[in-house]
Amino acid sequence: MHDAATAAGLDAWLENAVGELSGFSDSDRPGWTREVFSEPYRASRAWTAGQMRKAGLEVHQDAAGNLVGRLPGTNPAAPALVTGSHTDTVDGGGRFDGVVGVLGALGAVQLLAERGMKLQRDLLVVDFLGEESNPFGLSCLGSRALAGELTAADLERTDYRGRSLAAAYETFGIDPAALLSAAPWTGERRPHAYVELHIEQGPVLEERGLPLGIVTAITGIERLVASFTGSPDHAGTRPMADRRDAMVAAAEAVLAVRQEGCGAPQHGVSTVTRLENASPAPNVVPSLVRLHGEVRSVDETWLAGTRSRLAAEIAGRAAAHGVEADLSWSTDNTVVRAADSVQDLAAQAADAAGIPWAPIPSGATHDAVHMARLAPMGMIFVPSAGGRSHCPEEFTSTSQITTGVHVLADTLVRLDTAHLAPATS
Repeated sequence: MHDAATAAGLDAWLENAVGELSGFSDSDRPGWTREVFSEPYRASRAWTAGQMRKAGLEVHQDAAGNLVGRLPGTNPAAPALVTGSHTDTVDGGGRFDGVVGVLGALGAVQLLAERGMKLQRDLLVVDFLGEESNPFGLSCLGSRALAGELTAADLERTDYRGRSLAAAYETFGIDPAALLSAAPWTGERRPHAYVELHIEQGPVLEERGLPLGIVTAITGIERLVASFTGSPDHAGTRPMADRRDAMVAAAEAVLAVRQEGCGAPQHGVSTVTRLENASPAPNVVPSLVRLHGEVRSVDETWLAGTRSRLAAEIAGRAAAHGVEADLSWSTDNTVVRAADSVQDLAAQAADAAGIPWAPIPSGATHDAVHMARLAPMGMIFVPSAGGRSHCPEEFTSTSQITTGVHVLADTLVRLDTAHLAPATS
């Protein structure tokens, strides 16, 4: 196991750092709210940059808006190791999602310094810009840009106020024109490997009594918008049997989406996140209702069939109520497998420290999805109390984070000298 004195010092630092970073929050919103492009987020990143410098890192903000701290290696010409996560939150979120990966990476840097260990490769600690979902409908902004996946069409996306994503970048001090040509880690500058420490955001590790998970794959996400068109009628006079009620058809679709997730052969979940009635009048039978939902799984075969299965089921149920259903789909990301080599080295690090672990899929998406296009990718999970996440009750104990930091540090050491196959995407 890791040295008790070192662990105690790391515990104290992490406890204090999580507390300080949590102080940057929108006081008008519930929980800990630090959304991308907000003023609390801007202030928190100045604090994070200061913590990077205190850890001995050379700090800059890249063209994509990512905060990057560099720990020079003995051979700076060698492809760098990369670790980190994000510090933005969802509205009403918690204190640990993403934060554990950024502060944990700084904790790993401290452990390397205390042990007098010098990596041959540069180590880059990254606080990626805007990983969480946002009003523009595009997550993982910073890592997406690094991977060259941010497009001109993406910059034209608008929020509910009609403001474009490009305008949001400009207000935050980031040149949107530079984003499309910035992908600084492509070509010969691709990293050697990427590994991310994160809370599980689910109940598996806690239920199994395990302190660590090594991620096998990150879920694919299919997003759905369904429009239901019926007939507007007076809600007080149109007989029940003679209605074309779009809301009833949408309600049937909610159950169909749930049924799809419940029928998955292994890992699979499905969620309706929003229903919108085009008419606000309380005495009109709904004639146009839109449904927003998603389906997630690490099972590519099952996920590939979800569009056709749900299309048939939703259309059939809607037709029974005399309602037309029109479905449109988008792929947020495909299933991404963690590199076997990174999984193996993380497992070796855990085994060497005597820390029990289990292979585990990730049902949430992460910056690791986009970094996998650039380098062999892996993730290390620590438990989430009650499996709660994206809510104020989100909690992971400091000792659990410390365990993850020790395994992260040892994994980085092992990756530093490992011969890895390059990313294939």
